[in-house]
Amino acid sequence: MTTLTIRRPDDWHLHLRDGAMLKAVLPETARHFARAIIMPNLVPPVVTGDDAAAYRGRILEALPEGAAFEPLMTLYLTEKTDPEDVARAHAGGLIRAVKLYPAGATTNSASGVRDFDRIRPVLERMAEIGLPLCVHGEVTDAEVDIFDREKVFIDRVLEPLRERTPGLRVVMEHITTRDGVEYVRAGGPDIGATITTHHLVINRNHILAGGIRPHYYCLPVAKREIHRLALRAAATSGEDSFFLGTDSAPHVDAAKETACGCAGCFTATNTLSILAEVFEQDEALGTLEAFASLNGPAFYGLSPNDETITLSRGAPVDYPERIETGDGPVTVFDPGFPLHWRVTD
Repeated sequence: MTTLTIRRPDDWHLHLRDGAMLKAVLPETARHFARAIIMPNLVPPVVTGDDAAAYRGRILEALPEGAAFEPLMTLYLTEKTDPEDVARAHAGGLIRAVKLYPAGATTNSASGVRDFDRIRPVLERMAEIGLPLCVHGEVTDAEVDIFDREKVFIDRVLEPLRERTPGLRVVMEHITTRDGVEYVRAGGPDIGATITTHHLVINRNHILAGGIRPHYYCLPVAKREIHRLALRAAATSGEDSFFLGTDSAPHVDAAKETACGCAGCFTATNTLSILAEVFEQDEALGTLEAFASLNGPAFYGLSPNDETITLSRGAPVDYPERIETGDGPVTVFDPGFPLHWRVTD
């Protein structure tokens, strides 16, 4: 196969930041993606409907002229979130989900949840109105090994939370383990999972073997090879519970290449080329459309995009090593193998 035409894809987990960074990275996503779930962990975070409306306005203002891209907004769940504010923002079509960050789990998560009992009224209201909860699925207890935090979260937090809130629709974001794949597969129609581009490519050796490689450091951190292979099997299966959420997360190089570097991989620029290469390697190009373009809209109750894109296979594609932003350079994720697929139409 030398060409592949699919519905225009969406990104169901995206970080755009704000200000100069937003203006620089937004075109990288809008070039190929029609819609994206926008993460709300700004400083300060997007916690109310008014916050989401203002942030959406800044995103639309930053779009390149002629770009067709729809930001799907989310709210940052805190222990003080007002259930009725959430319901109003959803009823008005402003937000598509609410994001749960355990406090301290990842970048800009200090305002996240510590006492899960205090968010029960919000979750119950969300279950009533059918509003999905996007979950960063890791515990943050110091005694839990960082490579075990997803599995422990499922057992200790997520399963009890779902049992107490029947009908709540949940997206396990950026799953990284075989345990996460198996839990979603067994969880029924009210749970789905996003899988990132980079977690299909790297395992923990890429970060640590032969020296520390900060541009492969992300949270949740990449795990053992058995987990990477489980993610690839899930993504390429075509199963409707799994869909693309790049978790593309820009940080300037000065913040990544330091004694305490930021977590995040910036993949917006070359995600589709990487995905096509991965799916081709696994003899699964026929399921790429389901993963990138169909399963996500179905879970969120939206129609797939009418437009299509075409990827073509040819000579290796040269992507820039980094993009320049008003805050400084941002390194583009390097998959470590040649990319032969590119978007041509």
